[in-house]
Amino acid sequence: MSNQTSPDPPSRGSPKLKRSPSRDSDERRYDGPRDSKLQYAYDEEELPSDAEQAYISPDQEQDGLSPKRRKVERPQRLNYTPYMTLRGHKRGVAAVKFSPDGKWIASCSADATIKIWDAKTGGLAQTLEGHLAGISTIAWSPDSKVLASGSDDKLIRLWDISTGKCMPTPLVGHHNYVYSLAFSPKGNMLVSGSYDEAVFLWDVRTARLMRSLPAHSDPVRSVDFVRDGTLTASCSSDGLIRIWDTGTGQCLKTLVHEDNAAVTSVKFSPNGKFVLAATLDNAVRLWNYVEGRCAKTYQGHKNEKFSINACFGTYTAHPILIEDEAAGDSEAQQGQQKWAFVACGSEDGSTVLWDVSSKEILQTLPSHEGVVLGVDVGLEDQTIVTCGVDRTIKIWKRQPVTANGHDRPPPGQNGSATE
Repeated sequence: MSNQTSPDPPSRGSPKLKRSPSRDSDERRYDGPRDSKLQYAYDEEELPSDAEQAYISPDQEQDGLSPKRRKVERPQRLNYTPYMTLRGHKRGVAAVKFSPDGKWIASCSADATIKIWDAKTGGLAQTLEGHLAGISTIAWSPDSKVLASGSDDKLIRLWDISTGKCMPTPLVGHHNYVYSLAFSPKGNMLVSGSYDEAVFLWDVRTARLMRSLPAHSDPVRSVDFVRDGTLTASCSSDGLIRIWDTGTGQCLKTLVHEDNAAVTSVKFSPNGKFVLAATLDNAVRLWNYVEGRCAKTYQGHKNEKFSINACFGTYTAHPILIEDEAAGDSEAQQGQQKWAFVACGSEDGSTVLWDVSSKEILQTLPSHEGVVLGVDVGLEDQTIVTCGVDRTIKIWKRQPVTANGHDRPPPGQNGSATE
C-alpha cells in the first residue's frame, strides 16, 4: 500500500509535463447543468453563511420551499471526546468508512485485510481476506450491502457483506495500485482511480469496464461522484482537479491552484455545488467548480507527504448524546438547525475540524500516534471515526460544553475493542 508520495521510477525517464487547463484539447466550456431539473445543484452564487442551504434536499429546493427555523446561535467550538478504540489490524489503517445505514464501520489496511465493525458496540463482525497486497481504499454501496475495495495488487473486489465473501469476478484493468473508489448514488456504477494515471468507470452488475478516462499525468489520488451521478471528480499528484461528464467521459472543468500542489483527496459537497480538496501544502480548499474558483481555504493541520482524506460533517447547537439515542430522542434532534464542518487528518497525529463558512477551527482532536490517514463522519448521529498508521481506529462522540466552560466527559469509561 502506498500512502506516501514517491518519485517517478527511473524507467519513466524525464517527468511528464503537467497539463495546463488552457492546453486541454478535450475540455469544453462548462457553465452549468444541461438539465434544468438539476439546477438546484448550481443555482447559488455564493457559499451559504450556514449549512441550512447547503444541506437542503432537492425536493425542498425544487418545490420552492425553504425550511424556516428559529435562529439559533452557532456553537463556537465542539467537544468531541474519545469513545472507543478498535484494534485488530497488523499494519497501518489506510481508510475507514461508515456504511450509509450507519450500522457498520469498514476499515482497510496495509495488512491486506478489511475489517467490518459494529458501529454501536465496536465489536468485530468480519475480517475479509482475498487481496494479495495492501488495501488503500474502500467504498460502500448506497444500500450498505456491498463493499468495494482497491488494492496494490491492482484488483478491485466486491464483497457481499451478508456472507463476508468476495464476488467471483474481480474488476480487472488497472496497471498499477488502485488508490481510490466511489459508488454512484444508484449503486450501478463504480469509479476508480489508480497510480496508472487513469480513471475507470465500471458497470457493477456485469463487472465490466464501461469507460477509461486518460485523466492525469501523474497518479490519481482520489475520485468521487456528485450526488445525482452525472459528474465525476478526480485529482492527482499533478496538482489538477478534473470534473468529468459521467455519460460522455468528457472533461468539463479543470481546477488548479496557483501553488500547483499535489491533490490527494477530492469530495463533492452534499449539495453538489462545491468540491473539497486536500493538498500537500498544508491546506484543504473548497472549490466552486462551476466558476472555477477557490471559495475557502482551511489551514491549521500538517499535510506535506501522505494522502490524507478530507470529508464533510454536520453539527447542531446541542449534541446527540448516547442516552438520547437510547431513549429514542433522535427525531427531536433531527429538527435542530444544522451547520457544516470540514474534517481532515494531519501528519502530527491530530484531526482538525473547521466550520465550513467561517473557516474557524472548531476542535483539534489528538487522535493518533503518527499520521492520521482517514476520517469519516456519521451524519445521522455526528459520530466521527479516524484511523492511522498506528494501526488503530478511534470513534469520537460529541459531548456538551457545560455552562462554566468545562467540557463534559463521556458517560462511563472509554470502550476498547480488540480482535
